[in-house]
Amino acid sequence: MGRFRASFTLLIVVLLSSIASAQDKPNVVLVVMDNLGWGEIGAYGGGILRGAETPRLDQLAAEGMQFLNFNVETQCTPSRSALMTGRHAIRSGTTKVVWGQLYGMTQWEVTIAELLSENGYATGMFGKWHLGEVNGRFPTDQGFDEWYGIANTTDESTYSEGFQFDPDVVEVPHIQKSTRDKPPTEVKVYDRRARSEIDSELTDRAIQFMKRSVKEEKPFFAYVPYTQVHLPTIPHPDFAGATGNGRWADVLTEVDHRAGQLLDAVDELGVRDNTVFIWMSENGPEEIYPHHGTSGPWRGTYFTALEGSLRTPFLIRWPGKIKAGTKHNEIMHITDLYPTFARLAGAALPSDRTIDGLDQVDFLTGESSQSVRDGFPVYNGDTFQGYKWRNWKLHFKTQATMRSVIENPGMPRLYNLLTDPKELYDIIEYGGRDGEDNFWVMPAVMKLVMEHRKSLALEPPIPLGTPDPYVPGKR
Repeated sequence: MGRFRASFTLLIVVLLSSIASAQDKPNVVLVVMDNLGWGEIGAYGGGILRGAETPRLDQLAAEGMQFLNFNVETQCTPSRSALMTGRHAIRSGTTKVVWGQLYGMTQWEVTIAELLSENGYATGMFGKWHLGEVNGRFPTDQGFDEWYGIANTTDESTYSEGFQFDPDVVEVPHIQKSTRDKPPTEVKVYDRRARSEIDSELTDRAIQFMKRSVKEEKPFFAYVPYTQVHLPTIPHPDFAGATGNGRWADVLTEVDHRAGQLLDAVDELGVRDNTVFIWMSENGPEEIYPHHGTSGPWRGTYFTALEGSLRTPFLIRWPGKIKAGTKHNEIMHITDLYPTFARLAGAALPSDRTIDGLDQVDFLTGESSQSVRDGFPVYNGDTFQGYKWRNWKLHFKTQATMRSVIENPGMPRLYNLLTDPKELYDIIEYGGRDGEDNFWVMPAVMKLVMEHRKSLALEPPIPLGTPDPYVPGKR
């Protein structure tokens, strides 16, 4: 009897320890917008200037921390890869958006969903993936328990209604769903109507996932990469005409509403204080008319190395841990989310590969007054175009728009982002005495460039289109 009591007591202790451990791990809701520029919502100077107020997102900014210098990669696939792996896309063979060829993350990559799942998290993804469309490379092959959304880009919603579309040549795009380690099934055709409705469906499914996780007393990672505001920028029928200021403003109203739905769900589930809620964008604004957006005071759109491509909105709330109403210009990069989430979950980072991301927990929680990052390399596709460091940007190659010719200046162009946010006046060429006073920046940045290049030599990048299984060092 005594042995039974001792065993029973030990079992209770283990169970209580397990419950306490789960409660210590914060839930994470990661909302990622598609091609929403820095200057779109009210907290970043947009909102009513773009035809629609954004009260829920503005309130989120007031309740948490607002980054003015959060940075991403220059295209959809690279940004999403960097988010999932904590590695610059140049390392992972995920450097650009492609069509008609094998692409995406190899199974060798260890995603943040895999790390969190291995540490007791329920993991659900609801939205756009864009990191592989073959078995073995879907979200539920890469650490997610469930997925509902689209494998590729929202461009595809225009295919089936396109001029002389031929389904014998190009497959009809579908919204898909799957569960862990099972191939996806097709839910319905992804056409323009489905495009207008999908973000509503993603929201509903994300909320149901959170409810199930709370009921099961499991910490959860809800990854919600919405399809808005990527072209075609079409509002849900409930929001069509809502503002009287056109389709784009109607979509902005919907974007704010969806964020509010998720925030309300977190509150209603009683997990507000133990949930890290992030709302961000993975690329700069659309360039293509009439779906084009704005990057606020910065110049450029996605597919460039300009600030308008790199800086995107980023809001984070964690009540009691992150000081409300904080706003700053410290540099953070999308790769930093990987080690930051890993630390919050108590997960160890992979030790057999380069992780470019830096742990920002101390900065977020106020233990440190500064970001641990002061710069990063800038690629557009496979092309190394520049390096951003502190308040400077050094361009080795430049292009003004997605479709413009890449210039190869004989001398790198250096810009002071505080005095020249639109990167129009090369300090060295136009600066006079100011230019001379900033020459010291060149060797400082070049040292960092050489360190980055050395890291690529020590760990050769995975080539774009590499099939599985991938083994480092073997081609």
